[in-house]
Amino acid sequence: MAKPDQPRSLDFEDLEDAAANSSSNPTIGDVIAERLSRRDLMQGMLATTAMTAAVSPAVLLAACSEDTSSTPNFNFPEVSAGVSERHYVADGYNADVLIRWGDKVDKDAPEFDVKAQTAEAQAKQFGYNSDFIGFVPLDGNARHGLLCINHEYTNDELMFPGINPKEKKSKRFAEMTADRVAVEMMAHGGSVIEVKRDSGKWSVVPDSIFARRITAATEMEITGPAAGHDKLKSSYDPEGRKVYGMLNNCAGAITPWGTWLTCEENFNGYFWNKKAANASPHAVALKRYGAPAERYNWGQYHDRFDIKKEPNEINRFGWVVEIDPMDPDSKPKKRTAMGRFKHEGAANLINKDGRLVVYQGDDQRFDYIYRFVTKDKVDRASREANKDLLDEGTLYVARFNPDGSGIWLPLVFGTGPLTEASGFTDQGDVLINVRIAADLLGATKMDRPEDVEANPQTGKVYCMLTKNKKRTEVAVDAANPRAENAFGHIIEMTPDGGDHAAPTFRWEVLVKCGDPSVAEVGATFNPATSTSGWFANPDNCMIDNEGRLWIATDGNSAATTGRTDGLWALETEGQARGTGRLFFRCPVGAELCGPCVTPDSETFFVAVQHPGQTDGDSVSTFDSPSTRWPDFKWSMPPRPAIVVITKRRGGKIAV
Repeated sequence: MAKPDQPRSLDFEDLEDAAANSSSNPTIGDVIAERLSRRDLMQGMLATTAMTAAVSPAVLLAACSEDTSSTPNFNFPEVSAGVSERHYVADGYNADVLIRWGDKVDKDAPEFDVKAQTAEAQAKQFGYNSDFIGFVPLDGNARHGLLCINHEYTNDELMFPGINPKEKKSKRFAEMTADRVAVEMMAHGGSVIEVKRDSGKWSVVPDSIFARRITAATEMEITGPAAGHDKLKSSYDPEGRKVYGMLNNCAGAITPWGTWLTCEENFNGYFWNKKAANASPHAVALKRYGAPAERYNWGQYHDRFDIKKEPNEINRFGWVVEIDPMDPDSKPKKRTAMGRFKHEGAANLINKDGRLVVYQGDDQRFDYIYRFVTKDKVDRASREANKDLLDEGTLYVARFNPDGSGIWLPLVFGTGPLTEASGFTDQGDVLINVRIAADLLGATKMDRPEDVEANPQTGKVYCMLTKNKKRTEVAVDAANPRAENAFGHIIEMTPDGGDHAAPTFRWEVLVKCGDPSVAEVGATFNPATSTSGWFANPDNCMIDNEGRLWIATDGNSAATTGRTDGLWALETEGQARGTGRLFFRCPVGAELCGPCVTPDSETFFVAVQHPGQTDGDSVSTFDSPSTRWPDFKWSMPPRPAIVVITKRRGGKIAV
């Protein structure tokens, strides 16, 4: 019996949980289990709980201590977890909607007409479902700058009337006419908006010279080692150096020179014609990337999304895109040196040797964590000198060893198995099919790596492993004693010698997520964590200016955890290590994304994705949504939006 259809965000969840990696590489669960058996942690610790054996030593000590009190680094009254049509923020703070789907971006954009949407209007209006927010100060001013915001994907059942998310895909596609598809395409991409704080209030600057929409049709340049490769050539671009649009842009980053890195994630969902894909000479590579997944019917109206008609078009997506927000006329560049996969984030920092290091997760079950190190140093004095810095460097993939060490394996043509004998023709080929290359190097299969962020103050790196529902009873071990890991965990990595370009690192499990009061869940939060402080499914994260870790979640709901998604503070040092506290709570059906802090630490920007999405047995649609957040008008469906959070009496957040 065919699986019933569902909202598109849940479709993407299924894509990320799909079995695309058939290699025999060890999983992170295998590695953790072997490590713990070597350390004999089962002796003595098992009496507390099997799961605590995998958590970091600091949390174990706190759990075994009679005095579990500690001085937290976060100072705010915690929000109570729950489910509501509205959002909530810690007492003493304001959380105001800054901009929502359909609001003006370009100065000549028309007013939003939700019942008569057009592609022409949407191309000038704020797009749908934002996953990343980056702040670029203007003239060094923390209260005046540019917001760089992704638009990841669309929920057709909440955008247009007459679509039921639980109907068969064929029926839903029948409702997605050429005009509606055109609107969807313009709702993807990203927005640059100018914002300013006056008298304690943030607002969008109207008629800004920086305002810009990037869509699925924006012309972009392909740069780096794969540019011009035969596998990137199309009928409309025989040179393989030009592409239209960016798709499913998830997390990202701002570079030290003020450009925006935005990351293409579930691009496979936009392509269709499985029959042609199965007969393709590149069928193995397509399968490794889960393509075509046919989550959209764009291929019905646009040949470039049909594998048969444009077999190389799919290779032109899945990259990190660099955009200059200071120049609205500049052409976005897909930087192929950083590899092609389902990018979740591009957190970066200047290493002590002056080179830029970029950490990236490949968001799919049993895929990998990557690191890119530039060839040349960052020029701190000249912004222009860094314009092509990301076109040369070395991409690495991580292997986690059972003894708590790790190694970065270089993805370089001619190294080890990455040769013509394995099917690679050159470095461009390695980067286009980097998943296959990483398989051959023996990278460690992770439980859906999402955002990866580096703390410049401590040198530690945090990877959000959101979940792995495919773990079976046979795979249960001391470190993973729960089948169908539905709640995820967080790994902490420390580069050897504080050198982010070093070939080796150390690693620990910071927390395992879920409800610690349920024994079979086996969560490992610090005992000081309240019932509202635990969370599941870590996704985006942020290191604030104080060096503190904030976690945004995706997957909490009334049906799964009895609470909505939100933003949690998580202690990473001292006896408080592993303590979570809820700061902001999303409305029903929504996911919390893109937390971003201004340089003065007085403002947080957060993105609320797909408010009102169908949950469990409920059905939420344009016509009958579970919430009408944020407008709460009968004439409006729920609208994804950016929320700005400030302290009512001013000052740094959570200090």
